[in-house]
Amino acid sequence: MQVPVKKCSACQEERPIGDFYAHKAMKDGHLSQCKACVKARVRQYRQDNAERVRAYDRQRSSLPHRVALRKEIFRNLPPERRKAHNAVSNAIRDGRLSKNPCAFCGSERDLEAHHHDYSLPLDVTWLCTACHRKFHGLERMATYRDDAA
Repeated sequence: MQVPVKKCSACQEERPIGDFYAHKAMKDGHLSQCKACVKARVRQYRQDNAERVRAYDRQRSSLPHRVALRKEIFRNLPPERRKAHNAVSNAIRDGRLSKNPCAFCGSERDLEAHHHDYSLPLDVTWLCTACHRKFHGLERMATYRDDAA
């Protein structure tokens, strides 16, 4: 059985229909641009309009349903993690702990406390949000590799 193909309106390449995002309003049920072209267009837009996109993201994060979801996620954390997060917040508030620049990139914006051991709640490494995500991604990859071996 032959896989249906479609021509991308941006790069003009013929690709399998699976390389196009589904879109009910389109005649064939898929966007006219392939996923790679859509991703490149979105990436370029975000770069060209960085301030506008950041403002939109900040506004979105304060929507009531998103705030409620974050609270629900925090409530469902294991007790030792919740206690460690609260201990860090209280220590910052009381002046017993201060934020340092990101340990990886040196950024002083959007800092988060990374716990290596939740039983030592004030023993943290300060990471910016982006580096913290990357760190946990690498950690998950290392765990996956250890499990696979």
